[in-house]
Amino acid sequence: MAVSATMVLLLVVSAIVALVARKLAVPYSVALVVAGLLLGLSGLLHPPALTKELLFAVFLPGLIFEAAVQLDADEFWRNRLTIFSLALPGVVLATPLVAAGLFVALGPTDNAISWGPAFVFATLIAATDPIAVVALVRAMAAPARLGVLIESESLLNDGTAAVAFTTVVAFVLGAQPGIGRATMVFIYAIAAAIVLGAVIGLVTRRLITWLDDTRVIITITAVTAYGSFIAAESIHASGVIAVVTAGLLVGDEPTRRSITPAALHALHSFWDYVAFALNSIVFLLIGFQAGVGSLVRSWLPIVVAFVVVTIARIITTYALVSVMPRAERLPRTWTAVLAWSGLRGSLAMVLALSLPAEMPQRGLIVEMTVGVVVLSILVQGLTAAPLLRHFGVQEKRADG
Repeated sequence: MAVSATMVLLLVVSAIVALVARKLAVPYSVALVVAGLLLGLSGLLHPPALTKELLFAVFLPGLIFEAAVQLDADEFWRNRLTIFSLALPGVVLATPLVAAGLFVALGPTDNAISWGPAFVFATLIAATDPIAVVALVRAMAAPARLGVLIESESLLNDGTAAVAFTTVVAFVLGAQPGIGRATMVFIYAIAAAIVLGAVIGLVTRRLITWLDDTRVIITITAVTAYGSFIAAESIHASGVIAVVTAGLLVGDEPTRRSITPAALHALHSFWDYVAFALNSIVFLLIGFQAGVGSLVRSWLPIVVAFVVVTIARIITTYALVSVMPRAERLPRTWTAVLAWSGLRGSLAMVLALSLPAEMPQRGLIVEMTVGVVVLSILVQGLTAAPLLRHFGVQEKRADG
């Protein structure tokens, strides 16, 4: 079947799953992954593989930009200390915890993992996935500030993990990048992305507040989303952070007030649908790519990895929140939700699949990554909203 026909069928499946998920009151992302697993098992569809190129070229820029535009920029800035602490030190602290936990837990089993591959897995799985997390937050009706914290952390820590992943892989394969050089590469990737994203965002903001043609405004924002990502990646900076920076500037309150209500409504409608379509396909592809057979065959290392990753996330979240200034402290119930809402998703999968063939224990790394992603979306995705209700911090939404 042609790729175009397959994509049309995936959108049809997405629409059906959306209706069923709403009827059953389950998170849409969870329902899509289950549908992908079942369709993959049936062999009825053969969609394209979820590759790094496909994710970066089609899905990630649009979804990240839409999420950044929708974020409350003022709330983001007020909580910047908490957000940056979770996004940067959080990933750095979680990585050795996951690596050590896997090394010890899998040591007595037939799936024992050496230190190098353990650190590679820990690095690619350390960051929460922006696509999965944003989809979850919008489904679980979190309080505004908590929602901004969860979304913002996932949007930013991808850049941290991606740079660390490249460095660790090079080290395991025999390269010896010095700590100083690795640090400079990391700082450059973040700083260059912020500067580039800010320049593109400010230019875009100027253009869309000056123009009054809705179609041109929408086109300019689409160019901003994908152009900022491509431009950042081309200079070895973080594409995600560049898009987040541009999106925050384009979606801030002064920009919203400067655009006509009709144009603003059209802009939001366009990006709402883009997010729906891209989310639908990417979660279905996760289910297809996972494969029930491989998950069952590798159930032990997958379960162990999921438990280790979850425990490391809880430890780092509570540790970082506990040392923040009193004014930045979060309620204990919020910290619990924040720790539990750190979903893994498509980004970790494509990083694992992009590992070179000569990577030691590559098969085990890929199997654990795919399994952890599926378990994360299913287990945490299904229980996050009940956890909010249990703690009494869930807000009602007008559309809910």
